[in-house]
Amino acid sequence: MADKECLYNCILVLPNLTVPGSLLICGDRIAAVEPGKNSVSESADAKLTDLGGCFVSPGFVEIHSHGAGGYDFMDNTPEAFEKIARTHLEHGVTTLFPTAVSADTNTLIRFLETFKHAKSLSGARTPGVHLEGPYLSEAQKGAMDPRYLRNPDKAEYMRILEIADGDIARWTVAPELHGALELGDILREYGIVASIGHTNAEYKEVKEAFRHGYSHFTHFYSCMSTITRRNGFRITGALESGYILEDATVEIIADGCHLPIELIQYVVKAKGVNRVCLTGDSMRCAGTDAKESFLGPRENGIPVIIEDGVAKLTDRSAFAGSVAMADRLLRVAHFDAGIPLHDAVRMMSLTPAAVMGLDKEIGSIEPGKKADLVVFDADLKILAVMLDGKWVKRGI
Repeated sequence: MADKECLYNCILVLPNLTVPGSLLICGDRIAAVEPGKNSVSESADAKLTDLGGCFVSPGFVEIHSHGAGGYDFMDNTPEAFEKIARTHLEHGVTTLFPTAVSADTNTLIRFLETFKHAKSLSGARTPGVHLEGPYLSEAQKGAMDPRYLRNPDKAEYMRILEIADGDIARWTVAPELHGALELGDILREYGIVASIGHTNAEYKEVKEAFRHGYSHFTHFYSCMSTITRRNGFRITGALESGYILEDATVEIIADGCHLPIELIQYVVKAKGVNRVCLTGDSMRCAGTDAKESFLGPRENGIPVIIEDGVAKLTDRSAFAGSVAMADRLLRVAHFDAGIPLHDAVRMMSLTPAAVMGLDKEIGSIEPGKKADLVVFDADLKILAVMLDGKWVKRGI
């Protein structure tokens, strides 16, 4: 018989509200949820855990991270993958999608091969990877190394898909590039989330991309075209397309630096919490106190500096990814932007889980779902984390 544990004297963060209550864990699953009660009716034979009035939420789902804890996924070592996954777990992330920057084909293949060896190691669960590029717009490169940006090449990406063997969960592409629409069709066939990012596309190109399987926007507002003038006429960009296409989902880097608080508020108001994901797009220095680092592989990464709470290119011409972990994203969304706690948590759990097609298993506190939980106090300080029904961090 599976082990049972009853968590009581807590405030449950449910998809639509926060409410005092309790829940019963049986094995790796949530067996029962009882809002308004301090004990679960079926918990007579369960271990009782008093959470001292703290909040308990679903485990966070980080769908875009390049690194943390002093490591980058492009280091391409199992040690790097495990250290990053464990660092995210400490900050409440129970499901993580390792993200690769644009690189040459062999480096991307090494990234995929390393993931196969590392995905069973300790730390946050890693159900698949996210390839950010290399099929991106040089005009919207941001911190991407322009040496590795190129148009989609079918021979190349079919080889990558074959080697990945189902491990690619999402691929970010600039849809205006030659060959990007055909790639979108293929990604849809493979069940891979096709995402628009680092793009200079106009609305008509984005609309057509959605007909070819694209559905999500990578770091909305960042490295993305907006309204321009041509012969006096205003041309709608990719950014506005994200609002016009109502079913489109978006992710925002809610570190308080990449987007001003007013824009975070506006995106959430316009799109709704079921269409907006919070992400860190975190780089190597996230979760550390480092002031200098680099983005990408150790052997040829791009140097960056960390100041004002964000990573920047050394000439300060652009941000180079954030150093924010999931708990900081929640604090910015809730305390700074004034978003209700249950909505902020939803954008860090259920919404990204749904974008990645995992919402039947994770993302909310519901009977039958994975027992991935985060316990935090009123300051949103992470006190404990449960993964698959087992405490992996405990400070209560």
